[in-house]
Amino acid sequence: MLKIQRMPKVLFDHQKFTSQRYGGISRYFANIIQHMTQTSEFSSVLGILYSQNHYLNPAARGLDTILSPLLKHQRLNAQLYKANEAYSKYLVKQGNYDLFHPTYYDPYFLKVLNKPLVSTIHDMTYEKLPEYFWAQDPLTYHKRLQIERADAIIAISETTKKDLMHFHEVDESKISVIYHGIDLQEPLKFAPVTNLPEEYLLYVGDRSGYKNFYLFIDAFKVLSHKYPKLQVILTGGGALGIADQELLRRQSLSSRIRHVHVSDQQLNTLYRDAQLFVYPSLYEGFGLPILEAFKANCPILLSDTPCFKEIAEDAVAYFDPYSLEDFIVQMDLLLSNYEQRKAYVTRGKVRLEAFPIEKSIAQTLDLYSRLCP
Repeated sequence: MLKIQRMPKVLFDHQKFTSQRYGGISRYFANIIQHMTQTSEFSSVLGILYSQNHYLNPAARGLDTILSPLLKHQRLNAQLYKANEAYSKYLVKQGNYDLFHPTYYDPYFLKVLNKPLVSTIHDMTYEKLPEYFWAQDPLTYHKRLQIERADAIIAISETTKKDLMHFHEVDESKISVIYHGIDLQEPLKFAPVTNLPEEYLLYVGDRSGYKNFYLFIDAFKVLSHKYPKLQVILTGGGALGIADQELLRRQSLSSRIRHVHVSDQQLNTLYRDAQLFVYPSLYEGFGLPILEAFKANCPILLSDTPCFKEIAEDAVAYFDPYSLEDFIVQMDLLLSNYEQRKAYVTRGKVRLEAFPIEKSIAQTLDLYSRLCP
């Protein structure tokens, strides 16, 4: 009698799909899920009752028209998080899957999980730079519990793996370095951005302490006199807060720096038309915007950190992230030298070829295969 082999099933939980509408981590997991639907090797189940996440299939967000207005209230958002977590925990406890891959570090499932666990470690920022974070934040504790329970760990760069092993006693054989990837075949789509200045620096993402945003503003303040037409466009990381606005006012830069909310197509336009994409972080686990900028032919200035050098190699310019003077010098050198910027764009196209999304997904699915019974 012919035996029909069942596809292994991977359970993904709600965490980042509830907390992020946009964001690198939820996009990372959505990419895995999307590619799994295109293969006969695996099936997946997603532990969410409802999510507004941009990267999920619209079918998973069918209640948008009803719930979107309600979820503007913080209390209802918190209730949705609890409901999605309860549903994820129910699915974990039911056991109708072969492998569990949570989308973040909350260990709510540990007492009921009896299947293999894969944990993706995105960075070790909290461990590396604890002075930038609230002392009562449980993230590092939650992450440690998940690391100790994990049957396999995905580190998204060699830098992340090295730092993971520095801060935790982890069996190295459990760790697989799997880089993020990007679609190299699909042509970029662009959409106009209203009132985009002719010359601007682009800053993408969060502006919290270790992101080094304030050093960037100090450097731009100096260069703003030499380049009177130059402006700064910020996107991602939420709208400018009161403290950010006051900073720009003190620096007399309010008219030169603005934040915009953009679609993916508009973000491509921002990269394409920028004089420079500036990424000044003190630490990162990978740096997906680097790949986005490479694909959009945008020259890049990065902080001289191990992870950035691992990912970008010689395809970008670097500056000392603790030196305002070096930041100013390196930015000025690029702004004043069009041919150098063009040379970096050419190198970026070559470096980008090392990060196809297909390779990232294939390595992830291979890891799943090794764990599934």
